[in-house]
Amino acid sequence: MNMRHALLGLLASAAILPGAASAQTVLRLAENQPDSNPVTVAMYHFADLVKEYSGGEVEVQVFSGAQLGQEPETIEQAQAGIVDFTRVNSVGLANVSPSMGAFTLPYVFADWDHKYKVLDGDIGAEALADLEEVGLKGFAYMDAGSRSFYTVEGKTIASIDDMQGLKIRVQPAPISIRMMELLGAVPTPMNYGEVYSALQTGVIDGAENDFVSYHTSAHYEVAPNYVEDAHLSPPALLLMNKMRFDSLPPEQQEAITRAAVDAAMYERDLMREANEQARQTVTEGGATVTEIDNAPFQEAVQPIYEEFPDLMPLLERIRAAK
Repeated sequence: MNMRHALLGLLASAAILPGAASAQTVLRLAENQPDSNPVTVAMYHFADLVKEYSGGEVEVQVFSGAQLGQEPETIEQAQAGIVDFTRVNSVGLANVSPSMGAFTLPYVFADWDHKYKVLDGDIGAEALADLEEVGLKGFAYMDAGSRSFYTVEGKTIASIDDMQGLKIRVQPAPISIRMMELLGAVPTPMNYGEVYSALQTGVIDGAENDFVSYHTSAHYEVAPNYVEDAHLSPPALLLMNKMRFDSLPPEQQEAITRAAVDAAMYERDLMREANEQARQTVTEGGATVTEIDNAPFQEAVQPIYEEFPDLMPLLERIRAAK
């Protein structure tokens, strides 16, 4: 009897608790960048928008700074449903969804307008749809800046000849590795979180990234020579476990999709501004930023387009979109 009375009391108490009858959907989002990075700022903004657009029914918890792993791990976690969301660069994503590889080819986009004409059009939509075949739901594309090379003291790149034999960290993806080989460097696949110490200890001679990541990762402290060749301009994007997305009520799906699009537009503007500011900050912090004629670099990587024949139809469409 005592147990019965206790249970009835507990149920009665729960009935009068504010909001006790309304269940909340809590979703976890894995982000490998620190809180200061524009993509992470945008993910917190996404979480706020989801809460607003869902009327408080959906809460997104953002785990930044690689708390849940680096991008290769979090892509797998999202596929397996271990995390609900992850924000990643398309370079690593090309390993699991090959059509994303077209956006990671060197010098594939002529400029900012061309890039988003492609990504916001049919080509970008088709690549997002392909993600569903590997258990992922992709949302609007975000900007990850233009990637250029940076090297340690004594390993300055003044021309393509200086690339010969340099050990350059790349994201673990076939296109990135092959591009580096064609440039004469030694590609060294490595997770992002290991790069600082590898530069510091001489395990690698350099790496490549946009100005924002170069700054927020503090890589400019140990690799102060930055050369603006802009060889890659791959988009970033937010992913969700497809089964988890499909399991949600339509109104929650709509809230998440709307929030993802709005957050992506917000991030693009934020990233452009942040890259300009980061360029100034690293220069003031002691880095040397050099503009370089990238025509020899573009010529050197030409064979890569023929070596990934499955991407040629997409590449031709991308070029035609100029």
